[in-house]
Amino acid sequence: MKKTIITVIGKDTVGIIAKVCTYLADTNINILDISQTIVQDYFNMMMIVDMNNASKIFGTIQEELDKLGEEIGVAIKCQHEDIFNMMHRI
Repeated sequence: MKKTIITVIGKDTVGIIAKVCTYLADTNINILDISQTIVQDYFNMMMIVDMNNASKIFGTIQEELDKLGEEIGVAIKCQHEDIFNMMHRI
């Protein structure tokens, strides 16, 4: 399984989850786990997704999620699970 970590951070607005999840569904990416919080007016979401059956290559997905984030006013980052783990090891 090709697990990937997707993080979404920014000012809370209507439709953030819907737009990100719609993109993932349209790209055949399965959400395995999801957590989201809102602290005051700031939205934070972390997802673990399975990209085994993704209809696009990883680099294209990263670029399109980055562009989607700009359109909806949030920062969306997409990283392979092993890279994410190495970066956040204590």
